[in-house]
Amino acid sequence: MTTRNGPFKGRSISVVNDLSIDEQRYLYRKARLLKEDLAAGGRADGFRIADPDYSAYLVFLENSTRTRESFRNAAEFHNVRVNVFDAATSSFAKNESVTDTFKMLIGYAAESCFVVRSKLEGTCTWLASRLGPWAAERGMSVPSFINAGDGKHEHPTQEFLDEFSFLEQRGWKEDSIHLALVGDLYHGRTVHSKADGLRVFKEVRVDLVAPPELTMPPFYVDAMKRNGFEVRVFESVDEYLAAGNAAPLWYFTRLQLERMGDSVLEKAPRLRKAVTFRRELVGKLPDGARFYHPLPRDRLAPTIPTWLDDTALNGWDAQSANGYYTRVVEMAMLAGRIGQDFDGTAKESSLPDEDFVVEAPVAPSRKPEYKVGIKPVERGIVIDHIASGEPVTAIWDRVDMIRRVLNLNLRSSHGVYHSNRGPELYKGIISIPDRLSFGERELKKLGAVSPGCTINLIEDQEVKKKYRLGMPPRIYDFDDISCANENCISHPKHEEHIAAHFLRKVGTEGGSTYVCRWCEREHDFSEIWSLKGRG
Repeated sequence: MTTRNGPFKGRSISVVNDLSIDEQRYLYRKARLLKEDLAAGGRADGFRIADPDYSAYLVFLENSTRTRESFRNAAEFHNVRVNVFDAATSSFAKNESVTDTFKMLIGYAAESCFVVRSKLEGTCTWLASRLGPWAAERGMSVPSFINAGDGKHEHPTQEFLDEFSFLEQRGWKEDSIHLALVGDLYHGRTVHSKADGLRVFKEVRVDLVAPPELTMPPFYVDAMKRNGFEVRVFESVDEYLAAGNAAPLWYFTRLQLERMGDSVLEKAPRLRKAVTFRRELVGKLPDGARFYHPLPRDRLAPTIPTWLDDTALNGWDAQSANGYYTRVVEMAMLAGRIGQDFDGTAKESSLPDEDFVVEAPVAPSRKPEYKVGIKPVERGIVIDHIASGEPVTAIWDRVDMIRRVLNLNLRSSHGVYHSNRGPELYKGIISIPDRLSFGERELKKLGAVSPGCTINLIEDQEVKKKYRLGMPPRIYDFDDISCANENCISHPKHEEHIAAHFLRKVGTEGGSTYVCRWCEREHDFSEIWSLKGRG
């Protein structure tokens, strides 16, 4: 039996960033070697898992042909058990939860890798997070999960085959790339993945070509700019070519009509025209241009017309074939078959720490600092500096939100007062007599709802302790939070009973933005609380 002790064993690929840049480059180097070996008539046995007890489950909860068949052939290359999971006649049709179904399948094999396509965004991230530790606790091998596309979120294995194809076209040079993304950039998860995937190139220029209705969501444009990409935006192919300096590499996507609302569908003819290539435009392309497409093209109205199939612009046929090589390598990595020669920087997987409460200095004073009504607070807690400096209406909203989130249905008082930071500045205050502590969960809630506020512990009408709350690095394990993305696997409407979990976004001003750990949807700190119907 082959040795399988590589460093990637038991890892998962849910999003592009589950592999570091060095790990992605390792994948591309190995896929190149595999392709060259097979093209020369070799067997490439050094890549094969070759273990009859290893199971590859292809779980496609959404229709697919090319991705599913690419993975099926990749799994058969490895000489392992291949199971194609038919969701239409499976437990999913009987309202069984995603988590329970995969627990059952894990028990059927000594080791397993699950290739999952789902409409629910964040499915593989949740499964890897939940079932990896679950299997380890029971002495079972940790399963691997590969995201074969989840809703409008990501399609990391498509991204890896795309980057492999770009590198191949550029003679394996990683110094720079200039790429045009053309078509439905709003719904297309393959173009969304490029916000991170293109980082394998040291200098990146991206031209976004789509009408306003189909433009790239700001979340991904911002991510590109944070990653140092130079980004230009155009509303049509004609406008783009008229501007000059067109990219040598074009990546087209189809209009995903099945994901569009009726208002956009009515505009489909105009939208197609804006992003469809025409014969008279060929002469405006730079020398050596290549077109790519994740496939399939729309049979009736392709953005890359079929008359281009037999021209030198056709890069999509070789691109499609490259999916076999990259997916063989991905499965070999996660099974531990290869990776022993990896010497780069690995992906860091630790979650942020929980330190968000800072003790602040207390100025000596015998003056009663806080009041409930007209009486001084002799003993209790005062929450101060609530939404300090914001408009009065916003401060009142925050005070009300704190009261509801912390369920402060008790004897207390609250109000909006002048701030000592300036005559035109206001702040909110909540006074709670005869209470001297908050639990850790309450502190986390308070820090998430009102960053920058302070908690003052009062004894004998004097502040004895003062704590300033920052934004918690993570917000999770609360019944009254939820992701606003209705396609997220954790959204209550899917009844998967998956707890919402938010990570503070690094680099945002004031640290007030949170990202869903499962689907990566961004939320303002005030948007994650499910408070309807609470008094």
